[in-house]
Amino acid sequence: MHRSTDGNVLVMKVVLPLTAAVAALVLGGCDTAPDGGGADTNSRARPGPSVIAPGKPGEGAETLSAEDARKRKPDDSPNSADFGYAQMMIAHHTQALQMTELAPKRAESGRVKRLAQRISAAQGPEVGAMEGWLNSHGRERESGGHHGHEAMPGMATEAQLKTLRAAHGAAFDELFLKLMITHHTGAVTMATDVLSEGNNVQIEEMANDVIAQQTAEIGRMRKMS
Repeated sequence: MHRSTDGNVLVMKVVLPLTAAVAALVLGGCDTAPDGGGADTNSRARPGPSVIAPGKPGEGAETLSAEDARKRKPDDSPNSADFGYAQMMIAHHTQALQMTELAPKRAESGRVKRLAQRISAAQGPEVGAMEGWLNSHGRERESGGHHGHEAMPGMATEAQLKTLRAAHGAAFDELFLKLMITHHTGAVTMATDVLSEGNNVQIEEMANDVIAQQTAEIGRMRKMS
């Protein structure tokens, strides 16, 4: 048997560890949320900033969450208008290149010769780009002669091309400018149409280039006429 003083000592030895254990439980409860997420739970629960996504021409904008905006990818799959534009514009550009090939030996004006050179330098690579685009999407350029080509806006007829080939000097310059202004105007019309009817981003970029470049050239040719 221990004395009462020893009993008091024993009591103190038991109470102190129990008190420390209770304090640890209380403090632990303060640090941990009921779902185990801790202090980050509230920040995760708050929604992120919204994003305004512009719609297509004629359509309204959409309000998306940041996550939805990251996930959304524009669908620019080519449609029939995109394929038709590339195939027809290759034929359209090819005729323009045939016309510019005549200028070095037949044109009288140095300005007409330089214009023809600039047109050739621009439209040759554009034909290559459109052929590459068609190949990458499993299509080929149209073949089979000139059937249907005269129905394209601005295309010269075979009779007009024959007259141009036979012309020299000032007569060539005048006819070349007349036919090329009409030809460029047709190309701008085709490019404008595909911007409203097509769906592919690359075709849209090429069409915008055609509009910008050929509109500027139309202005220069009219001043030269």
